[in-house]
Amino acid sequence: HPLRKRNCNLDIDLSFVHLHFQLTSVTIFPLQQTTGRAKVSHAVVVIFLEFFAWGLLTTPMLTVLHETFPQHTFLMNGLIQGVKGLLSFLSAPLIGALSDVWGRKSFLLVTVFFTCAPIPLMRISPWWHFAMISVSGVFAVTFSVIFAYVADITEEHERSTAYGLVSATFAASLVTSPAIGAYLSANYGDSLVVLVATIIAVVDIAFVLLVVPESLPDKMRLMSWGSPISWEQADPFASLRRVGKDPTVLLICVTVFLSYLPEAGQYSSFFLYLRQVIEFSPATIAAFIAMVGILSIIAQTLLLTYFMRTIGNKNTVLLGLGFQLFQLAWYGFGSEPWMMWAAGTVAAMSSITFPAVSALVSRIAASDQQGCVQGMITGIRGLCNGLGPALYGFIFFLFNVELNELDPMTGRNKSTSQEPSETIPGPPFLFGACLVLLALLVAIFIPDHHSMFKPLPASEEDIEPLLQDSSM
Repeated sequence: HPLRKRNCNLDIDLSFVHLHFQLTSVTIFPLQQTTGRAKVSHAVVVIFLEFFAWGLLTTPMLTVLHETFPQHTFLMNGLIQGVKGLLSFLSAPLIGALSDVWGRKSFLLVTVFFTCAPIPLMRISPWWHFAMISVSGVFAVTFSVIFAYVADITEEHERSTAYGLVSATFAASLVTSPAIGAYLSANYGDSLVVLVATIIAVVDIAFVLLVVPESLPDKMRLMSWGSPISWEQADPFASLRRVGKDPTVLLICVTVFLSYLPEAGQYSSFFLYLRQVIEFSPATIAAFIAMVGILSIIAQTLLLTYFMRTIGNKNTVLLGLGFQLFQLAWYGFGSEPWMMWAAGTVAAMSSITFPAVSALVSRIAASDQQGCVQGMITGIRGLCNGLGPALYGFIFFLFNVELNELDPMTGRNKSTSQEPSETIPGPPFLFGACLVLLALLVAIFIPDHHSMFKPLPASEEDIEPLLQDSSM
């Protein structure tokens, strides 16, 4: 029959196309995996370059911040970081969910670009610089995509070490960059520092675009390509509602919130605090950051791996929270420079908390949900990045701690119209210690084993653990 004959020819043609596609896949795809295999080192380089560029701007940022907002510098700093953190909280789940479907590389490029976009604006227009910092929070969730990237290419037992390496890279980027930025600023001016930071940011963007390969397996992307993103996946408040339905997830998220809220406030205002209250010079601040950075690298690589193997994931989180509680209390009551240096040593040990929590979260999430779950945790941290600086700035304001005119050569105060509290030198840090104590109590009740996302059983015979898609 003519129609039947044409159908047979069509079947033969389709079979030939299918066979040709299979042969092409066999010959080409392995070559791509060999020459462009995703590695943890790619994530390490991206994080290092991004935060190295921002680390160079530590000294110029303090100067520009005070010159732009001479009155209530702490409060304005908290407001800028608060808007950025709020936008990060709103956008992180959506970006994480989209990266689960469309791949990590494209969204890694977007997050790095918008995170570094405010850098050249510092000398062009400080007002636009701080405005761009606030708006960039929509895409400034690099850690969310990076941790999902690492989860794609590592086994479960390797992730704690990989997360520790990524977090240690963040500390490593701050070992020398503030000192280099302070030296260039003192000898050649802030314009050169901004130019160098801009060049490094461009190199980072080019590295992501030209060198970094895609980490999400082709099979998973082909199955999920074109899949609709539900509003529940993108809605950050839906994530919070889902948190309330699962006791384990609730405990983890409350722990993250209570522990990272004081850390975000401390990170945003601590350098100003060292210059205003402790009277550290820019060179001393750079040396302090280098010391804490080096010790953090050791803690997040060698010590984190040792603790994870000996005392387990949960106990490592508890140990990190204990170190954080101790260092915040020491900062709160300390008033001498040597106390700041000693507390900085303990602060470096507390840096094991976040990679340990990230490893714990990755264990309870399915392979195709890593981006969504890490996005949820990053969203909570983004919310803390909004609330923490504003909270610390407000407490500093209540206790009459304000940044006044600084000597550009020494970084010390020329005049101080308001004296800080003599009873408690660092009131926000003591308040943060109380929050971390609550986080420590909550983390005690986190179970050691839990499964948050359970993929639906597949009917196909050829199943690979990292390629299962719960939406199929």
